[in-house]
Amino acid sequence: MAPSPTPLRHRPGSGLIPILLLGLSLTATQGRATMTGECANCHTMHNSQNNAAMTFDGSQDPNPGLTRGTCLGCHAQGGNSPTVDVGGTKIPQVMHTGAVDLAGGNFAYITGMKGSGAADNKGHNIGALTGTDSVLYQPPGMLVNSYHQGMEVITTEKLTCAGTGGCHGYRHAVGLPNGVSGAHHKNVDGSLTVADSPANSYRFLNGVKGYESPDWQESPSSVSHNEYFALSEPIRLGCGAGICHWGAPGIKPPDGTISQFCGTCHANFHTLAVDATGVGAGTSGVGTSAASPFIRHPTDLSLPVAGEYSAYTVYNLDSPVARLSVPSASSSTVTPGSDAVMCLSCHVAHASNYPSMLRWDYSAMIAGNGGSAANTGCFVCHSTKS
Repeated sequence: MAPSPTPLRHRPGSGLIPILLLGLSLTATQGRATMTGECANCHTMHNSQNNAAMTFDGSQDPNPGLTRGTCLGCHAQGGNSPTVDVGGTKIPQVMHTGAVDLAGGNFAYITGMKGSGAADNKGHNIGALTGTDSVLYQPPGMLVNSYHQGMEVITTEKLTCAGTGGCHGYRHAVGLPNGVSGAHHKNVDGSLTVADSPANSYRFLNGVKGYESPDWQESPSSVSHNEYFALSEPIRLGCGAGICHWGAPGIKPPDGTISQFCGTCHANFHTLAVDATGVGAGTSGVGTSAASPFIRHPTDLSLPVAGEYSAYTVYNLDSPVARLSVPSASSSTVTPGSDAVMCLSCHVAHASNYPSMLRWDYSAMIAGNGGSAANTGCFVCHSTKS
């Protein structure tokens, strides 16, 4: 369903978003959601039929793009399942109370709807869904004077699902409906190697390459999972005219890696210094070269082939790796010397039950302690330190 820019409101404690998902005619291909069927299932010409509003939440206000629903109305219904089945197609949920979270995580941890308690530091705060972030104003690791298209300073209060302040779709889009219009109809599934539009990019993250798990990791394992694209070592990336990671159209990762995409806001966490001397205010990145010691944990860097890293040979969902080429299917094999660490090796994209959106409890990562934390979290890669 094509999202609209004004999401259905869902505040902590408000329960399930009121929405009717009836009569949708969709094409189900291994659970993927490429939209087909009657236009009236998702669109309304005048938002009026038999003296009733046609929006799914009953709102009298029509949506841009003539859509009957919104991003959150489809994907953040707050139920007890990570997917919602509509006409034979599963709609992935980014906010729910079910036991299994999809690959991107679950915004319910921020509100306390699920997990150990509400906390803003557990995820990206989308104002219309979780409220704005009370802790952070600008993204950690943001370069000085970073802008979206040179027009707008990046701040946490402006985060949305898509468009200029979001992650999905064309991020230069200041108009409506937030840069993802038409992407669902043109959606390309599976191995995504072109990534020159939201529709053929990984999860509508414009410019990102990768392989999409058919079920959004609803049943993840070492064999069945998403596959991410990476480089063998971080790039040097300076900023000019206040613009970082510029690509036409809008901001996008220059090489198509998931870590570069995260770096469009958190640039210092994935790039090398502007030059070998580290000159440049706020541009020191992870260090001056792709060799240890680093000043920040590197991403887009192949695991060393020797030492403690050589023990990581079976894909581990606690600390997933990225590949130097986009595969056509997921694999359980990890190859040190080739496969790379990425931002998502440690974090999830939406929210988790741990601070800083980590996949695991960082306070339990105690070197030499062994016990239940052995071979988990940090110790998946740093295998000799547990």
